[in-house]
Amino acid sequence: MRRLHDVLLSWGPLGLFVFAFVDGLGVPNPGGTDLFLLLLTIARANPWLCAALATAGSMLGSAIFYEIVSRGGERWLLRYIESSRGRRFRDWFLRYGLVTVFIPALLPIPLPYKAFAGCAAAVRVGRRRFLLVVLAGRVPRYFALAYLGAQLGQNSLHWVTAHMWQLLTLAVALAALLFMLIRVSDRAREG
Repeated sequence: MRRLHDVLLSWGPLGLFVFAFVDGLGVPNPGGTDLFLLLLTIARANPWLCAALATAGSMLGSAIFYEIVSRGGERWLLRYIESSRGRRFRDWFLRYGLVTVFIPALLPIPLPYKAFAGCAAAVRVGRRRFLLVVLAGRVPRYFALAYLGAQLGQNSLHWVTAHMWQLLTLAVALAALLFMLIRVSDRAREG
């Protein structure tokens, strides 16, 4: 574990950019970019540079992911939604739109971000809207983690684990609020 720690530190902020880019492309590394960002800021790398590079890498990867899936997305989506789980993802996306992309982009909890992002690209949500939603989620996420790492140092991970239930409660409350706003909006359109 110590060796991995040293390797990641040696990669520095540019390594974080590449890591976030690969994650944005759809290569799964659950929480890896978040942990790498925290590791660098705890080691006293410039937190704002790290957060900006993580955001930029994620955005560039997400833009390429969007282009790939939007060009072959119908076939991907049709193959993916043959399962009952896939149909649920598609139905959720069609019902709740880009909120299904925003919440997992914002919160560092295990939610199926790439499945919803893939649905958004496959049904050809506008590229600009898609990227703005991802940006709206990534900026607060990465800058908050960078701030946390810079302020708390080695205690950052302890703080996150000690406050996991509060963070999950906040995530559920945010999701509930956004879904309620969507329902109110739907009713207003119907009425």
